[in-house]
Amino acid sequence: MTQAVVPPQQADVVGAGVPFRARRARVAWGGWGFVGPFMAVFTLVFIAPLAYSLYISLFRSQLVGGTVFVGLDNYVRAFGDAQFWNGVGRVSLFLVVQVPIMLGIAMLVALAVDSGRLYGKDFFRISVFMPYAVPAVVAALMWGFMYGPRFGLVGYINDFFGWSIPNPLGPEWVLLAIGNIVTWSFVGYNMLIFYSSLRTIPVSLYEAAELDGARQHHVIRHIKMPAIQGSIAVALIFSIIGSFQLFNEPSILQKLAPNAITTYFTPNLYAYNLSFAGQQYNYAAAVAIIMGIFTMVIAYVVQLRGMRKDA
Repeated sequence: MTQAVVPPQQADVVGAGVPFRARRARVAWGGWGFVGPFMAVFTLVFIAPLAYSLYISLFRSQLVGGTVFVGLDNYVRAFGDAQFWNGVGRVSLFLVVQVPIMLGIAMLVALAVDSGRLYGKDFFRISVFMPYAVPAVVAALMWGFMYGPRFGLVGYINDFFGWSIPNPLGPEWVLLAIGNIVTWSFVGYNMLIFYSSLRTIPVSLYEAAELDGARQHHVIRHIKMPAIQGSIAVALIFSIIGSFQLFNEPSILQKLAPNAITTYFTPNLYAYNLSFAGQQYNYAAAVAIIMGIFTMVIAYVVQLRGMRKDA
């Protein structure tokens, strides 16, 4: 009696004794087993707070009547709020001035480290990156005390040399002082982004450029800069997001410069004071959501422009 021989391919399909659709569904659920923990945490720490903020932004708490549904009234109020727009204009100015300076310095440092002509480049690279390891609160406190005209470094310099250096914590200079703190903290971070991209450029391109007689500035312009356009776009997007989320530095310096930093100095600081000092949770949620949408739209536009340049 002969026994039928099942081909290997057919044995793989039939031998398990499980229908194909059932095994396909089991594989699909197996994938969710891997991403499930991440999705649970993502939903808990991101989706749920965002949904709750959207929900409470549609209500208003009143002394008479309690919490009532007002729809988009909080958003309409925000668009007509002069204090909110003053904060938006301030962080926009901060973005336009501080971000190019910070990214430009980071680019120069990355090119210097990558050139191979810098003595002790490893120590230099670590030294530039170290300020990023300092927490933002500590950095703001440290620089705030150095800025002090009576008790800090600025005051000591004025007394020792008989100078009259303008008060960095004054209303005219405080935004520049905050920009200096942020630049000091994040130059090293952006430098590493640029330097990592520079290290991926094939050595053969440098050798070909050398054979063609290209000078160093030609190599930078025609090889290095085009190769790191994507990294520049990423650093720019991160910087835009950080500028619109400016909070730690003005919040810490507000105690040292109460006349220069108001409760609406930045939109995030304004939302914080509305919520925890003014007990206006619903309006604060609307302000935060509007700023989130602004940031998302601007970052998306920058990303599209970066993709078009790469194309």
